Amino acid sequence: MRGIDLTGRVVVVTGGARGIGRATATALRAAGALVAIGDIDEAEVIRTAGQLGVLGAVLDVADPQSVTSFLAQVESGLGRPWGWVNNAGIMPLGTLLDQDDAIVDAAVDVNLRGVLHGTRAAGRAMASSGGGRIVNIASIAGCIPVPGMAVYNATKAAVLCFGDAADAELSAAGVRVSTVLPSFTNTALLDGTHPGRLLTPIPPETVADAVVATLRSGRRRAVVPRRLSGALLWPLFPRPLARLLRRATGLDRVFLDTDSGRAAYDARIRGGST
Repeated sequence: MRGIDLTGRVVVVTGGARGIGRATATALRAAGALVAIGDIDEAEVIRTAGQLGVLGAVLDVADPQSVTSFLAQVESGLGRPWGWVNNAGIMPLGTLLDQDDAIVDAAVDVNLRGVLHGTRAAGRAMASSGGGRIVNIASIAGCIPVPGMAVYNATKAAVLCFGDAADAELSAAGVRVSTVLPSFTNTALLDGTHPGRLLTPIPPETVADAVVATLRSGRRRAVVPRRLSGALLWPLFPRPLARLLRRATGLDRVFLDTDSGRAAYDARIRGGST
């Protein structure tokens, strides 16, 4: 079942200048939606918006005033949003005890507070206009804790639980909140890492298609690819089994053993860009 037709519906994508966000904006435009993208990287969001033929503006998801200002620009340029995709996120890697406070705070600000601010702003607008759909991009990392990304794991686990609670609360106002949980995706977030054969990254377009399908259906959760849906059960595994699975898949080291190819991404996220 295709679900709701997106033709003519206003849909926002945060972190839309690159990666999954850009792919999602492209897929939404192809589906007939009126798309707006926001990103903290001004030059890149303007460039991407021009290339895709969508509305683009600067957006700092960690700043509620920036979210409010961006929403006003969307409403002025396209109309009140029916859909909102909280996609902006960063993925700092490294040992938990050695990560500095600034990067930990940045991960929480972008990955969690950004989703909170976006959902609250979009939810208010949608509740006052008959409803809409919000999709939060989490990660299967929110279910599968691995060495080297404990902070990222924590933020994505919070997004998953938040989405379920927000959906339960806002559904009475016609606002559905869904969570998409991608596997490792071939974007800059994986720069400098070396996933093994069992962890082959998926293309961002695969995630984008799942986001569009979720907006149409209103499904509460979607794991991408679907064959990894068993990841939702990982927190129930006993420690010995979880340890064995991490070793078998390479998850015990892959996010600790990074190389210099990650330097550019790390510099970008430390500079405030998603």
